[in-house]
Amino acid sequence: MAARFVVEADGGSRGNPGPAGYGAVVRDGDTGQLVAEAAGFIGHATNNVAEYQGLIAGLRAAHALDPDASVDVRMDSKLVVEQMSGRWKIKHPDMQPLAAEARTVFPRDRVSYTWIPRERNKDADRLANEAMDAGRAGRQWEPRPKAPATVAEPLPEPPLETTAPKAGWAAPADLGSPTTLVLLRHGETPLTPEKRFSGSGGTDPELSDKGRWQAERAAEALAARGSIQAVVASPMRRTRQTAETVAARLGLEVRYEEGLREVDFGDWEGLTFAEVHERYPADLAAWLGSAKARPTGSGESFATLTHRAGLARDKILARYPGKTVLVVSHVSPIKTLVRLALGAPPDSMYRMELSAASLCAVQYYADGNASLRLLNDTSHLR
Repeated sequence: MAARFVVEADGGSRGNPGPAGYGAVVRDGDTGQLVAEAAGFIGHATNNVAEYQGLIAGLRAAHALDPDASVDVRMDSKLVVEQMSGRWKIKHPDMQPLAAEARTVFPRDRVSYTWIPRERNKDADRLANEAMDAGRAGRQWEPRPKAPATVAEPLPEPPLETTAPKAGWAAPADLGSPTTLVLLRHGETPLTPEKRFSGSGGTDPELSDKGRWQAERAAEALAARGSIQAVVASPMRRTRQTAETVAARLGLEVRYEEGLREVDFGDWEGLTFAEVHERYPADLAAWLGSAKARPTGSGESFATLTHRAGLARDKILARYPGKTVLVVSHVSPIKTLVRLALGAPPDSMYRMELSAASLCAVQYYADGNASLRLLNDTSHLR
């Protein structure tokens, strides 16, 4: 039986045009295991040319493994995906021959193209940057020896969930100052009181009048607390508005982190739970029963969310060691960070209540342990 591969490809140019490189990974389409990678420095070129070169390299790497395979190409370049899917015309003379070359690797009916967000294309992006770094140093890119296999979907849980040491009375006393993440859910939107699914694939609503009032109350409470040293937030409108209200009161700037976005609920966006149960009963049952199941359509699984939220957490901890950081996010990412801190199973998320504009707090120690200090505090809203 012919293989099924997933090709993730990317390219970049430092200057656009400027020194450019590409990267691509090939994964087993059934297991998600990494089976091949490719990268290269191409000299002076544009981002788009580099992205096409990454596509070609990924397709050729897949072809070398099995010329009869079917391939799902995933890229964060909307331009390349739409052009190769035949929905957009290819007008630029530099890209026309590259697109034609890409089409010669596999028959058209065995290749599909899917756009993915940049945060889900990190491996290809990393390889492209490695290739550009190698080119700047005057050498060719070489693969890392014995690179560990990685999985695209389903994604592994962050290490904290399974390998964190157990806290106990015998734990070392001097671990330095912990890093504290104060987790603030955004204020209400018009969809919140109606309990409608509102994720990153929907209308991106803004705060309601009550939501703005809640953000002001949170700002007052956190200003009184006096310990917040940085503010990081999801880039969605409701979290931006909440974070900016608090940050203005604290005299801080807001740093945005894509990994803190809410889950994409696919075709369920804007619907109530009852409406989803009526229209998609089987999909809803699967979603409630497994963290790897996705909402209908283009939805995102909680396994995927766990991976990106864990990466976002690790980036924040690395940037702000020993500090207290306000993290403004959504129900699902906050519940995920809480359950990871507790080492709780995925279905524990269904047993947590997080009100609009509520506060949680988690402390992280140098030995990898985490301690939940606060959950669903709404005292500032009374």
